[in-house]
Amino acid sequence: MPSLRARVFGWFWSHPYLLLTFTALFWAGNSLVGRAARDVMPPVALAFWRWTLALALLLPFAWPHLRRDLVDLRNNWRWVLVLGTLGIGTFNTLLYTGLQATTAVNGLLLQSMQPVLILLLGAAVFREQVGLPQLAGIVLSISGALMIILGGNLSALVRFEFNSGDLVICVAVVVWSIYSVLLRKRPAVHPLSFLAATFVVGIAMISPFYIAEIASGRLIENRPESWLAISYVSLFPSLIAYLFFNRGVELLGSTATSLYLNIMPVIGALLAAVFLMEPIGWYHFIGMGLIGAGIVSAARKSGQAIARTYNSGPGS
Repeated sequence: MPSLRARVFGWFWSHPYLLLTFTALFWAGNSLVGRAARDVMPPVALAFWRWTLALALLLPFAWPHLRRDLVDLRNNWRWVLVLGTLGIGTFNTLLYTGLQATTAVNGLLLQSMQPVLILLLGAAVFREQVGLPQLAGIVLSISGALMIILGGNLSALVRFEFNSGDLVICVAVVVWSIYSVLLRKRPAVHPLSFLAATFVVGIAMISPFYIAEIASGRLIENRPESWLAISYVSLFPSLIAYLFFNRGVELLGSTATSLYLNIMPVIGALLAAVFLMEPIGWYHFIGMGLIGAGIVSAARKSGQAIARTYNSGPGS
């Protein structure tokens, strides 16, 4: 007879929406931790140690696949370099930098633009067809993002008054969307091989900026909060969420999985209000509604394109 632990794990492992709810929770926690730790953990340091420790945890499992896939990775080194730089090195560094100056609520809700941006970039780069529902989705999502960035104050648009953190996160969202669109160029290797290779590239890309951050005098404060922040982002959004996400795709398919994960900004915004005491204004709800309506409209004929939003979970 299987043990109670095995039965519980088997039950959990066979329920995709439960797995994906935890995935969304862990990825939302990434933004919350980046915001909460801003006074004790410089942004580049958090990104550097996140991926360094995640790589150390991943290597024992990825090593057999890496040895087998080394030739393919070397032959496709340009795409590994591009994808590792964008998805691992740049996105999270920009995200943590933006969270120094804006709220976790704003950061999470702005990330919900990713599905529609991927649709737009897919049309621009790979000539994917974009119909009227998709165009409407793009307009609605951008309108929702502007509502959040401007705090409901449309006159700020005329005066060009923007929160610098919001703008940095918008750049991060564009970077992640480009990464997601280009994922179709990834080499045909085992997912753990690809993940480990991009971790290495991302760490190498972040290293000079981390050295510059240290030289500027911004150091990690030796507090429990600092090490808890590093531990969380290295383990939960980087590895566990990725495993849960892959299992969700296996059970549901990529389209249903990615669309379900659009609950992440909503979960994260609510958690930020509870744990970080961040206010949620009327403009957040309007912006969230506009972005959600844009995703629904864009998904009417473009589910597979939108599905690529989350095809490489650890970048979140």
